[in-house]
Amino acid sequence: MVGTKLQAKNLSFQKTTLPKKGSIIEGRVIEKGPACVYVDLSPYGTGIIYGKEYYLAKDIINSLKEGDSIKAKIVEMDNEGGFIELSLSEAQQEMGWEKLKELKENFETIVVKPVGANKGGLLIDLYGVRGFLPLSQLSIEHYPRVEEGDTLQILQHLQKLVSKELGVKIIDVDPKENKLIFSERAAESNAIREMLKKYKVGDVVEAEVVGLADFGAFVKFPAISEEEKKKLKEKHGGPIQLEGLIHISELSWQLIKDSSEVVRVGNVIKAKIVDISKDERVSLSLKALEKDPWEGLERKFKVGDVISGRVVRISQIGAFVEVASKVRGLVHISEFGSEIKTKEVLREGEEYKFKITSFNPKEHRLTLKPVF
Repeated sequence: MVGTKLQAKNLSFQKTTLPKKGSIIEGRVIEKGPACVYVDLSPYGTGIIYGKEYYLAKDIINSLKEGDSIKAKIVEMDNEGGFIELSLSEAQQEMGWEKLKELKENFETIVVKPVGANKGGLLIDLYGVRGFLPLSQLSIEHYPRVEEGDTLQILQHLQKLVSKELGVKIIDVDPKENKLIFSERAAESNAIREMLKKYKVGDVVEAEVVGLADFGAFVKFPAISEEEKKKLKEKHGGPIQLEGLIHISELSWQLIKDSSEVVRVGNVIKAKIVDISKDERVSLSLKALEKDPWEGLERKFKVGDVISGRVVRISQIGAFVEVASKVRGLVHISEFGSEIKTKEVLREGEEYKFKITSFNPKEHRLTLKPVF
């Protein structure tokens, strides 16, 4: 009975400028059925949400009551029943894209909670649109610091961030490509830029080691107590410390295999700022605060000399030999043929005689061959 009345009303409206298929229209809920919703679209007639569109928007429909105002997308101007067929889900998504574009244009920081994770980053739903926060756009605080880029460990780390509140900005939005990209780093950029104005290349800072990776150590500076961190966060919000990286090559003058050979998480150290990039990435160095151990070695060593050295490590490229404090030379694998044969001749920790075959102290290069 209700449907007949609605249909009659739908066919009785006077001539007026009709909305087009695909446009967003506003109406008022006049009846909810078990499988459809009727919407008053005066003066154009009556709209209906049913079939696939009803089930796609079921969560939204469940929260609606008669008299509520809604916006929906026209998918058919005059269906078999004489109603204007509507899509609530498509309208929600289309309006969502418009809101997302506005957020990007205004470069607003928004708080989101990731709904999922994969090895490439975090999944985020916003205004009915699924977006992505790539691994590279995480703040250093949340960036997974795992050995040798182990994908399983990266995923396990990212899963811990699911449902956690993150401050992000939208850096790419394209409804045609169904692309929505978030960045946590961008959300911090303004505050970081202001803090970085206090520093310049060459400054020595006190920093705290907050993470280790196969390529170096992550640090925060200036180093402050947990109580100070809490007070500053409550007062100012946002990042209260700057973050940087000490590349493994900058941890020590000598060649090292692992960052943990030099520093540990929680260590408070002094480091020198060696670079501040345009994208606010800070690079620091420990070895820049030490005297170059290769300096003056040309007065002690020359090509052809036979010297003593201790084997500190054997790898696929050869044996690393310490010939002076923090000075290591290389016996190339070609001297033996393979890593296995190298280990048959040399033992880590043992001292042997070696002949210098090439030497360039300025470039920190020293090659050796065993003397037996």
